[in-house]
Amino acid sequence: MNSPTASDLEIQAFLASDLESVRLDTDAATVAVLLVDEALQHLTARASVGLEDEVRQGSRVPIGLGFAGRIASERRPLVLDRIDSTTVLNPVLRRRGISALCGAPLIFEERLLGVLHIGRLAGSFGAAEVAALEGHADAIARRIVDWRGRVDAAAAAALQEGLTPRLPALPGLDLAARYAPSSQHGVGGDWYDVFPLPDGRVGFAVGDVMGHGLGAATVMGRARSALRAYAIEDDDPASVLARLDRKIQHFEFNQLMTVAYGILERDTGRASISLAGHLAPLLVPRGGGARELTMPVDRPLGVSRPASRHQTEVRVPDGATLFLYTDGLVERRGADLEARQAVLLNALQGAAGVWAEIACADVMSALLGDSDGNDDDVTVLAMRRHDTARVVRRGRGSTRDGGGER
Repeated sequence: MNSPTASDLEIQAFLASDLESVRLDTDAATVAVLLVDEALQHLTARASVGLEDEVRQGSRVPIGLGFAGRIASERRPLVLDRIDSTTVLNPVLRRRGISALCGAPLIFEERLLGVLHIGRLAGSFGAAEVAALEGHADAIARRIVDWRGRVDAAAAAALQEGLTPRLPALPGLDLAARYAPSSQHGVGGDWYDVFPLPDGRVGFAVGDVMGHGLGAATVMGRARSALRAYAIEDDDPASVLARLDRKIQHFEFNQLMTVAYGILERDTGRASISLAGHLAPLLVPRGGGARELTMPVDRPLGVSRPASRHQTEVRVPDGATLFLYTDGLVERRGADLEARQAVLLNALQGAAGVWAEIACADVMSALLGDSDGNDDDVTVLAMRRHDTARVVRRGRGSTRDGGGER
């Protein structure tokens, strides 16, 4: 049996008063909540009154088998008046001396969360007790969804903070970034990264994992780490994204993400960039004239069919800023996309030649400062080359010319 985790103990405390109300309302000796796993394969005891051993041992019941398993499979209440090894899988229930069990599924918006069941040491349950238990099951299902939302939000925020990289101090580069979580959903899967490569060049990336909350943040962390690993071994951005795509498709089932990944030579300003479903970077010369770079946009990562990957060679002049961002910056419900993109270019035009921190602050103020919140996560990354940048490169040669298919 599995030992209870910290979150298991938290939900036991969270539901304690609810379970006591169920016990008193139904005149039951025992009350238990079993929750279904993500794969919908089994139920695990998470909270109880009078069946503490069941929770402590992490008792499991396969869906479709035994008393609780039948309720989960059939999604309807069930009363059981014979308690033995042929009807109840859990020996804790049999040792407790229970004479009858009544259970109901925990369902929220047609999604199965688990099972709530009660037991008596003498007598059985009638229609009134079944109806009362169904009412309690509906209320507890809503409470569980609320609890999970709060736990996931806190865990996702901690994960996002822990995974947000500290921008490195690199000669010849002035770096700044911002991350703003969705006002509606909390943290999600947006990310940025800048890191030195073994040959002296610099890898940079901005990505956006589909979805919000703990799941998206977890996938984001794995994707960012994998990209770094591939980048050390491969000096071709298109090839790095192709390898990351294979990893996502194999290990991150039904996940979709967009990524812009590039490699910059600090001494020459030459950069090679590949886009996987992501918005093209913007270039802001020192003298103004902010513009979107023209380059092919390949399919996002996680699409089932193999995708050709391209890369484009560009140059970031002395004093110019390369600006990358996620779609949450310009996409807003009910707003004109082209108008918001124009606001972005205008904000960058005014920030031409200034420090990267100022450019990021101006952009965030222009695009997010006039609203109560943003619909989606927002990530921006600004990379400004110093006029005095002279960096000696080591190891491998320069990036290959061309942006052919990989």
